[in-house]
Amino acid sequence: MKKTILIVDDFENTRWIIEFSLKKLNAEILKAENGVEALKFFDGRKIDLVITDYNMPEMDGAELVRRVREMPNYAFIPMLMLTTETSQKKKDLAKEVKVTGWIQKPFKQEMFLKIVEKCLK
Repeated sequence: MKKTILIVDDFENTRWIIEFSLKKLNAEILKAENGVEALKFFDGRKIDLVITDYNMPEMDGAELVRRVREMPNYAFIPMLMLTTETSQKKKDLAKEVKVTGWIQKPFKQEMFLKIVEKCLK
C-alpha cells in the first residue's frame, strides 16, 4: 500500500527539495505552508508520516505536533522536525510534544531517506 507523507514548510523551495528527495519512495505527497494549513489534512485520511519545519508563520511545527498528538486517530504517527533551528530550548519543547526525530537543515539525502524509511516501517 502506498504511504502518505505530509510536508509542512513555509518555503516552497524547501517543500520541493523534500518532495524531490522522497521521489524514490513512491509515496503520496501532501504539502502545506504552515501548521494551520497542515491541520486541514487531518480529516480522517491516512497519513503515515509528517515532516515539518519548526519556524513557520501562523502555527509553528511544535504547536502542529502538539495538536496532532491530541487527535486519537493520529496520535502515534511519526513526526519529524526538519529545521535550521539550533536552540536547545526549542529542541526540548519538541521532545516535550513528542516529536519522533529532529533533522538539521541542510540534510544529506541518504541519511534523510534512512530516517524516513525507518519511520514508515
